[in-house]
Amino acid sequence: MIYLVRHGQTEWNLENRMQGHQDSPLSAEGRLQAEKLHERLKTVDFAKVYSSTSPTAIITAEIISAKSPENIVLLDGLREINMGLWEGRQVNDIVTEYAQEFYNFFSLPHLYTPTAGGETYAKLRERAVSAFEDILSEGVHYDAQGSHVLVVAHRMTLRTLMNHYVGNDLEEMGAAPDIPPASLSIIAFRDGRAKVELFGDISHYFDS
Repeated sequence: MIYLVRHGQTEWNLENRMQGHQDSPLSAEGRLQAEKLHERLKTVDFAKVYSSTSPTAIITAEIISAKSPENIVLLDGLREINMGLWEGRQVNDIVTEYAQEFYNFFSLPHLYTPTAGGETYAKLRERAVSAFEDILSEGVHYDAQGSHVLVVAHRMTLRTLMNHYVGNDLEEMGAAPDIPPASLSIIAFRDGRAKVELFGDISHYFDS
């Protein structure tokens, strides 16, 4: 099975800022979220651990897997969608200046037009799915019982991947559930076919 995790809450999440390719440190709560997910998954033996090249994702992967950085495979294709001029800005300001674009970003991703330097969702899907397929080609036998891989990435990257692997088009992604910080999603393989078994689960938040 492949365990897909969004990085923990960041300082910019608390400040209601958009991140994109920019990085923001994990908040204290974000570290706690990752530690709780580590406790939930500590009996899972991960054959490999993959992460976005974002430092926040890497640190989250280290906490969850208890592996050192040199044992984590970094993939640029797993980075968050590039948000162009929105990165680092507060959501309220973006909504004021780019009301329709912001609405499309979350609700109508197939119509979203990025600001300067940003990516479309079609471009994000292309690189994220390519990175995921590279993971699948690494030789781990995902159909085998007890064969597990951890992938740590970002909110919109994971939403795009999950939407793709449930067989939906971009037009349908706006209605999909959200992916909270340090949430757990699982894609299992049966006879070589992908099946989404868990989507954005945060039940570990409430463990003491």
